[in-house]
Amino acid sequence: MAIIALVSAKGSPGVTTSALACALAWHRRLVLAECDPAGGSILAGYLGGQLDGPRGIGELAVGELRDGNLETAFWPQLVDLDAPRRERLLLPGLVDPAQAGSVTPLWQRFADYFNALDRGSPGYDVLVDCGRLHVTGPPWPVLRAASVVLLVTRAQLPDLSGTRAVVTAIERDFAEHRVPPGTLRLLLVGGGHGRAEISRALKLPVIARLPHDPRTAGVLSLGGTVRAGRPLLRAAAALEVPVGALLERRRARLAWPVQQGVPDAV
Repeated sequence: MAIIALVSAKGSPGVTTSALACALAWHRRLVLAECDPAGGSILAGYLGGQLDGPRGIGELAVGELRDGNLETAFWPQLVDLDAPRRERLLLPGLVDPAQAGSVTPLWQRFADYFNALDRGSPGYDVLVDCGRLHVTGPPWPVLRAASVVLLVTRAQLPDLSGTRAVVTAIERDFAEHRVPPGTLRLLLVGGGHGRAEISRALKLPVIARLPHDPRTAGVLSLGGTVRAGRPLLRAAAALEVPVGALLERRRARLAWPVQQGVPDAV
């Protein structure tokens, strides 16, 4: 199990839509956590505001600062996106960006807790919508704890210009905090320049491209019936394969020194 984080540059679209599409299409048991300091949008959009009372990371942060009971408070804050199976759960984001002040001091606490969810019964991956990086109080500890970080960007020149600066910022931070290499990948949205061209220009591998599918994006943003056969959902489902392969390579690389140190059986 792992943390898989999605983040974008200033002006780049599609982080929440991409994350929600993956949450609905993947076969993994997962929690989709909206950790965008600018606020969440899934409750009011895709879910149409149909909830019984306040719920989400803002409520969780207030309770943690007051009582320090994250382990017991976490699960009641989740929304079952595929009820009653509890295989695709949502931790809603901030309703009011003013709540960000309560959440910012807890990013490391949340990152540690997300990492521990694989030890539950059952275990969960955590798919994290980190929003745009250039905001006040970005969730850096969550990004550093992630096994895979997907930098979402359009493939047009103006967007790629902003994305280049974000790649540099993330790589610098990861190097300073000794994040294992190979964590960061580009996730393209829509048409534009080719994958190989973008990868060469930004010196970063492209893991996949999600198609321009305004009908499905509208449903994911405003609510409605999600159809698995639509282009965006098919592409999101296919993304699970390279992400899973990247996770396996990461696990193998991190386990290798331990295996090297194990003495041979007598």
